[in-house]
Amino acid sequence: MAKTKRNNKAEAARVKAAANKTKMRRRTNKQDLVQMLTQLFSEHPERTFSFKEIFRALRLNTHPLKMLAIETMEDMAWDDILAKVGDSSYRLNTSNQVQEGRFVRKPNGKNSVIPDDSDKPIFVSERNSLWAQNGDHVRFSTMARRRNHIKEAQVLEILKRAKETFVGRLRVARDIAFLVTQDNLIAQDVLIPKDKLKGGQDNDKALVRITQWPDASHRNMVGEVVDILGREGENNAEMHAILAQYGLPYKYPKEVEEAAKKISGEVTPQDLAAREDFRDVWTCTIDPYDAKDFDDALSIRKEGKLFEVGIHIADVSHYVTEGSIIDKEAQKRATSVYLVDRTIPMLPEHLCNFVCSLRPDEEKLCYSVIFLLDEDAQVRSHRVVHTVIRSNRRYAYEEVQELLEQNGVEDGTGRPSPNLFDSDKHLAPHDLKGEYAEELLLLDMLAKKLREERFKNGAMKFEGEELHFDVDETGRPTRAYFKRQRDANKLIEEFMLLANRTVAEDVGKPQRGKKPKTLPYRIHDVPDPTKLEGLREFVVRLGYKLKTAGTSSQTARSLNQLMDDAEGTRMQKLIQTVALRAMMKAKYSVHNIGHFGLAFPYYTHFTSPIRRYPDTMVHRLLTRYEQGGKSGNERYYEELCQHSSDMEQLAAQAERESIKYKMVEFMGEHIGEVFDAHISGIQSYGIYCEIDENHCEGMVPMRDLDDDYYDFDERNYCLIGRRRHHKYQLGDPIRIRVAQANLEKRQLDFTIER
Repeated sequence: MAKTKRNNKAEAARVKAAANKTKMRRRTNKQDLVQMLTQLFSEHPERTFSFKEIFRALRLNTHPLKMLAIETMEDMAWDDILAKVGDSSYRLNTSNQVQEGRFVRKPNGKNSVIPDDSDKPIFVSERNSLWAQNGDHVRFSTMARRRNHIKEAQVLEILKRAKETFVGRLRVARDIAFLVTQDNLIAQDVLIPKDKLKGGQDNDKALVRITQWPDASHRNMVGEVVDILGREGENNAEMHAILAQYGLPYKYPKEVEEAAKKISGEVTPQDLAAREDFRDVWTCTIDPYDAKDFDDALSIRKEGKLFEVGIHIADVSHYVTEGSIIDKEAQKRATSVYLVDRTIPMLPEHLCNFVCSLRPDEEKLCYSVIFLLDEDAQVRSHRVVHTVIRSNRRYAYEEVQELLEQNGVEDGTGRPSPNLFDSDKHLAPHDLKGEYAEELLLLDMLAKKLREERFKNGAMKFEGEELHFDVDETGRPTRAYFKRQRDANKLIEEFMLLANRTVAEDVGKPQRGKKPKTLPYRIHDVPDPTKLEGLREFVVRLGYKLKTAGTSSQTARSLNQLMDDAEGTRMQKLIQTVALRAMMKAKYSVHNIGHFGLAFPYYTHFTSPIRRYPDTMVHRLLTRYEQGGKSGNERYYEELCQHSSDMEQLAAQAERESIKYKMVEFMGEHIGEVFDAHISGIQSYGIYCEIDENHCEGMVPMRDLDDDYYDFDERNYCLIGRRRHHKYQLGDPIRIRVAQANLEKRQLDFTIER
């Protein structure tokens, strides 16, 4: 009887549990899950929950409930209640409805705003843009999302204008004048009163300052001409327009030039007494054939069984005192700008090409790093000192390269000349060809060993090629070609890297118990993990391997192995292009995180003070610390670092823009001609193709791909036809015809030759 009662009770409990379970399954619908999830995330606003943690916390232990929860969270993320973190985790979306960010204007009207704390753009329709211009810093709010519509934002206030001047072509009629910009990023015309034209004529290139921004009562911008740059199509006018477009100077202030001319550059007895004398040590400079600003030199001499190598850098800070009129202008510019046909120097010409430039057979003041190296290029000791030098020879890279090859050096193999040492590894040069061949061959040998060691430690092996043009006396391009680094370039590069690294270590790694002093570092962060994983997935589909887990040095070695595996194959350029997109940009900062690409824990810029302001900053701080001075103000130098990084990016954009202009100008002579090319870029709006013969790049617009309807596969960098399944893949060979060269838009159009 007792046993029967126990069985009946157990059965009743099972029935009740089953009934409760059925009741919960019936009761827990999507609306209930929204409430449960909202409560969970609201109680932990800073925490990110994985799916497993959410299922456990809400006791969702059946597959249908778990699937319903995932679907509910996706909807809540769509409605901006939750924020998705990775593929299987969420957190509460705590971003305010009103935020600040950077406005991005597009010619196609697909404008967006990028929040300050994110890199994900939010769409802004033109009617909600408040007439913001590209790059403006704005306050905005996110709008209530409509079902099946993307997230949208509305600009509430323009906090800071990105620029107040614009460059373009003047259109002057009898009653009205306005500015036509090259990039088509201005939503409204810039009207110019006739009395504000400053003598400008129709089709003149001009720099215009905005005097009245659009508002509810007046939708057009109103401006005044600041400067007439010249006639459209004239080389000087176009190059000046490119510089002005990026807010870069295209002429030097006269008062600064006059101040520079007062500096004689004479080496005084006091200078000699305060410096190490290297005037009798063999020294040379190696630079591009057309360079005039020689800011680095190398010396070498034997010291017993060791080699003393001096890396001598122009002592700009000796002549340009902090806070002077020259210094203020250099600080504002932050860098020299290199366009196709000219250099816009950071310093006045009298300083950069004469006083500071390490010209041959002239006594020059330098800041130097002197190394004692053994035959394996291992550093036995070093010192950082102020010196005076006298260069014996000015070489162009091409001259050094020819000398190396005349003496048995095979370019690109990483092997030095076989003639330097005898079987016992004693220096025994014989039958050497060329002036100062022994010194140059020794430097080449040591540089190659430094390079080998650097790659062994995990430095990246990306070796880019640069498009160059030969131009005539009018600036018109006559030849286009790629310039790649050869052994002569690498020789200089390795010693500059060694000096920069050593100087950074001296300050960044102080003696035990001492705090590192302030220094502008050149930093390079590890690759973006999401982009790196995308690269891994992409190369796996091509039959290659890439490890993305592990330390930064392991990641670098894996990337190097990938580059080695792809070298010489049709996929080489494709893989290198995609890999470069995963890399972060190098920049300046007093907060050191190391340099991923070079695999250096400490790195700075010390070797080019004539053309880079951060190098001058480093020289000044090193001199101060050498004299026992206090650490520099961290906040002040970080602001200068940020400014220098920004100006570096603008200079790079201007350089690319000048290359693009010359490319279109050069190919304008080849309209209708057919060339072999390869696909260098894939976008939703067309295919970028690079001509194999001269490396000029143009685009086949999507509208010209009329044999099928093509879908853009962004993940796999290709276009795929819906009906015929024809694929256009990044890196594929292709034959093109030059269809149009539009200089005003700097646009080169191709058609596919089938």
